[in-house]
Amino acid sequence: MQYADRAIVRIVKAYCDAHRVDVTLGLDGWLIVLSKGDARHFIYGYDFGLNSSVTHRLANDKAATADILAAAGIACVPHRLFMNHEHFKYVPSGGHWSAMLEMLRADPAGLVLKPNEGTCGHLVFKATAELELERAATAIFAANQNLAIAPYFDIAREVRVILLDRVPLVVYEKKRPAITGDGVRSALQLLLDAVPADRLGAVLANLPAGHAALDAVVPAGAQFPLDWRHNLEFGAEPELIGDGELRTACVAIAAEAADAIGLGFGAVDVVWTAQGPRVLEINSGVMIESLSRRFPDLAEQVYTRALDRVMQALPA
Repeated sequence: MQYADRAIVRIVKAYCDAHRVDVTLGLDGWLIVLSKGDARHFIYGYDFGLNSSVTHRLANDKAATADILAAAGIACVPHRLFMNHEHFKYVPSGGHWSAMLEMLRADPAGLVLKPNEGTCGHLVFKATAELELERAATAIFAANQNLAIAPYFDIAREVRVILLDRVPLVVYEKKRPAITGDGVRSALQLLLDAVPADRLGAVLANLPAGHAALDAVVPAGAQFPLDWRHNLEFGAEPELIGDGELRTACVAIAAEAADAIGLGFGAVDVVWTAQGPRVLEINSGVMIESLSRRFPDLAEQVYTRALDRVMQALPA
């Protein structure tokens, strides 16, 4: 998808046309410049410029966000920062490997490695053995200045809360792709029927359950997830969450997290584990491409509320 073809560009243009605001695109559509008289406002990527520069940096830094939330007593997924060894002056003299191995031994369920400032699930790996750990760290360091390591949690649900001034604009669950059991066939038999042969290897490599579960019969009507990740980029679908205990709990912890780092407009991802809800990460940019395909009116409402706030800084 070209940057200029994004939903955000289309919505911003329509809004600005209605409010007599000029729009200019730069960087092939990644930069949106709003002009009214001598005043200008910039939307960069998916960042509407409604947060301070420090808040923006904190939200994009997984390890820093986790440290701040933990200090505030907010349940979160801990992330530990490791700098690229090529930047040796920021790396302990003993290197990283012993610390990484210590984390692996401390978490038998495994670790999740990711770029500390990455997005969309790119270069995110699960490691349960030393070789997997080494390969994941090598791959991330080949393209990034740093990485973050978190303990692996068996996540039952992942919910995104988009907020403006701590008020939820939309709350949705990221539903992973799954196959439905028939009470007769095993998970492996169902997979062989449902997944094309050229994708079977990739699906098997990213299953959330151990391979032993593949031999078990999936109960009729039960869902068997096809990926341990909940990323929309990898096939998860947004499903709106209406009023109820789940939404209330997610909004409450998301608002606390936003307040802890001073987030005005952004998205907070809340995961549910056996220990209850905890914040996975915070995003100062609000990307709703997937949401706009299923719920275009709702996506437009989110960006419209943000643009209403932007307009307050422009002349009438």
